[in-house]
Amino acid sequence: QVQLVESGGGSVQPGGSLRLSCAASGRGFTIYDMVWYRQAPGKQRELVATSDRTRSPNYADYGKGRFIISRDNAKNTVYLQMNTLQPEDTAVYFCYADVLLSYRRSAYWGQGTQVIVSS
Repeated sequence: QVQLVESGGGSVQPGGSLRLSCAASGRGFTIYDMVWYRQAPGKQRELVATSDRTRSPNYADYGKGRFIISRDNAKNTVYLQMNTLQPEDTAVYFCYADVLLSYRRSAYWGQGTQVIVSS
C-alpha cells in the first residue's frame, strides 16, 4: 500500500505565499504522474498542476506565473510553491499519484491540506 501525506497548508493574507508538500510512503512502488488538485467550498475538484517522472510541469491557466510544481523522485515527494495568493485560491489542496505497485497501476490520493487566503 502507498500513503500520500500533504503538509504546508494554512492561512495567509492576499499576496502571500505558501509551499505545499506531498510525500509518498510505502515499499516497492514507482510513481509516475504526481498531481495537485484543489476543491473550494461548493465547487468541483479541479486540477492545479501536474508533474511527470521527467519533472515536466503543466499548470492550470489560473496558476501559470504564480504556482510552481517541483518534485524530488528520490524522496517520492512533490511540492507546490504558491505565490501571489488570492482569496479565490482558498480551497482544500489534494495530492494525487499514479503508482505502479506489484505490477499494477493505481491512483492514490492524500487527505488534503487546507489553504485559506483572507485579509
